[in-house]
Amino acid sequence: MPRFVAVYTMRPEDFAAFRARPTSEQEAIDEAGLKAWREWHRRNAAAIVSTDVMVGKTKRVTRSGISDAHNQICGFLIVEAADLAAAAGLFQDHPHLTVFPGDGIDVMPDVTGPPEG
Repeated sequence: MPRFVAVYTMRPEDFAAFRARPTSEQEAIDEAGLKAWREWHRRNAAAIVSTDVMVGKTKRVTRSGISDAHNQICGFLIVEAADLAAAAGLFQDHPHLTVFPGDGIDVMPDVTGPPEG
């Protein structure tokens, strides 16, 4: 079955606004969001190939060297689905969008060829 990478995105200003809320509100959102995330994971377990990987601050490596960088990527997950539309459909009710301040989930085909050997 085809595999797809889902990349969780969040605008820095949305994350800053979330962190500006009172701690009690942040904790309540985190609690509700993590519960909803676990439920989403259970509902879609058959399609999930890897566990969620959440990421932090970025370093960019270029020909000129290494520097601090900023992007909207906050994590990713790999799923299997019949096609791109079906893969994207898995994420319509994802807590990254419905509870947390995530602004999007980019879903794209994994075009890596099969391992050799």
